[in-house]
Amino acid sequence: MEKILITGGLGQIGSYLVDMLHLNSQVTVLDNMSSGSSYVVPEGVRLVKEDILSPIARNLASDHDVVIHTAAQISVVRSMQEPVFDAQNNVFGTLNLLEGARLGDVRKFIYISSAAVYGNPRYLPIDEEHPQDPMSPYGASKLCGEKYCTMYHRAYGLPAVCIRPFNIYSPRQDPSNPYSGVISKFISRVSQNLPPIIFGDGSQTRDFVSAHDVVNMISLLMGDERSEGKVFNIGTGISTRIDELAGMVVDAFGSDTGIEFRDPVQGDIKDSYSDISRAKQVGYSPKVNLRSGLLEIIEAQKPGQV
Repeated sequence: MEKILITGGLGQIGSYLVDMLHLNSQVTVLDNMSSGSSYVVPEGVRLVKEDILSPIARNLASDHDVVIHTAAQISVVRSMQEPVFDAQNNVFGTLNLLEGARLGDVRKFIYISSAAVYGNPRYLPIDEEHPQDPMSPYGASKLCGEKYCTMYHRAYGLPAVCIRPFNIYSPRQDPSNPYSGVISKFISRVSQNLPPIIFGDGSQTRDFVSAHDVVNMISLLMGDERSEGKVFNIGTGISTRIDELAGMVVDAFGSDTGIEFRDPVQGDIKDSYSDISRAKQVGYSPKVNLRSGLLEIIEAQKPGQV
């Protein structure tokens, strides 16, 4: 049975990967528990409570057939306040795992990067060749992790592949986290019969992709040797206005809260959506539309639901 290591396996993407992969593989979750996730790993899954910077993490990477590296410092705000902490996690943590994978016999190393590597879009839709000009230490550290992955592929022959998800959402995105995405924040507000708050006029656009679609892409890459050494956008290729998103959430609740507009956030990116042509070449096709994805989140928050 294939041995798979999932770093950050209690998080949003990691936990869905565990659910999918543990039935047919020997799965180990490496997580330092910093996210406060309530996810409980299924029976038979090994949980190692350790940091990705540790020698234990390096040894685990050496001892598995597949490494899926989802663990990261994900807060843009915290990266601005503590850039060294951000780099220690996202650069040196990734390097520690890569070195372990290099010294072992890893069949595939999959790194979860971020669309934050692009910075302010120079053209739309954003393809993988778009200039990478991060606007935060977080974006810079994720890009650095990518460069180490692709370098390890070239220099050492490590079968590494990177993905750049756009705006991920799912029921497992924590609405109480101050850094969570706009979808969680809108749902949290409307569920309390409060209007969703939009900073700016609402004409900003984003590409919202379900965690289920991201996990499906990772599954495809696990079995695709042609993908090694490459980087892939993961999104829907659909541009959604923020005021349109707020309206969807209000409608989904059957609410009459309306929408509250506030001053725009300085430096906020105006428009962003992905070109997923490269991902489609390995069989990727987003399956979850935004309306059904919102309903999934709302249903999951009802009493008695998981």
